[in-house]
Amino acid sequence: MEDTARLARSLAASLGGAWTVRPLQASGFCSTWHAAGRGELFVKSLPLGSADALEAEADGLRALGDAGAIRVPAVAGCWRDEVQGVALLAIEWLALRAPDAAFGARFGEALGRLHAARRSDDRFGWHRDNRLGATPQRNGWSAEGGLAGWVAFFARERLGRMAQALAGEAAHAPLVVAVHALATRLPCFFEDGHEPRPSLIHGDLWSGNWGVLADGTPVVYDPAVSCSDAEAELAMMELFGQPPSGFWAAYSGVAGLHEGYPRRRGLYQLYHLLNHTLLFGGGYARQALALAQALLSGARSTGSSRGHPGR
Repeated sequence: MEDTARLARSLAASLGGAWTVRPLQASGFCSTWHAAGRGELFVKSLPLGSADALEAEADGLRALGDAGAIRVPAVAGCWRDEVQGVALLAIEWLALRAPDAAFGARFGEALGRLHAARRSDDRFGWHRDNRLGATPQRNGWSAEGGLAGWVAFFARERLGRMAQALAGEAAHAPLVVAVHALATRLPCFFEDGHEPRPSLIHGDLWSGNWGVLADGTPVVYDPAVSCSDAEAELAMMELFGQPPSGFWAAYSGVAGLHEGYPRRRGLYQLYHLLNHTLLFGGGYARQALALAQALLSGARSTGSSRGHPGR
């Protein structure tokens, strides 16, 4: 009761009006709430020391919204309440419904527009770090664009950061060795001519982070944005399932899809498996190690072959 009253006071002080708040169980990484007053809001709260996580999420939602390609919940406010001792993110409450048969095509078209949009800066990264679940995601800008910039960024800020975080546990030593070795072989995965360019991506687009509104509009939320190779987004969408029927044709029609994507899919999925190893351990560590070793074996085979890397 005290927590709900505390949050209601903070909402009133920041947004005006009177609010009633009830707890939800919608996240494993922060407290979540439904707030009703001047409209309805979905509210996340964390201790003040973790305020940056919510501020980075608000930044990502605004960036995706400003792109004008795909629907996201509007940010009503994000603030630090020193009096109540909490950080809060309040976003638009969206009523979701079950997808219809045409949802996949609408979703693919919207995400394709997001990925296809040209950016004025050809580097990879983002202007701030954010979170992938509860894990800090570092987004330091690449020094250059193109393939060299992307390979350097992915090796440093994705595989390298995960390996560094896992290095403290002896049980993960074989995985860390494999990841470091793979980071030195990244150019092998691009010998088919794929030239990554920076697309604004959601960054954590598994099926729990997309939905459909009452009017059929696709919506995404809980982002971990960066300017990255769009294939990294697609690989995450395939890690724990598949995009809905009709997605691929619609996406490809807007953004295109390189024929070599299947070869890189596991590489990009490894980043998320490493994160799940950090967060949850267990079978994810074994899955990540098996994938890293398979990718490394494939990279070595490619490096010794004069044929097409997909053969």
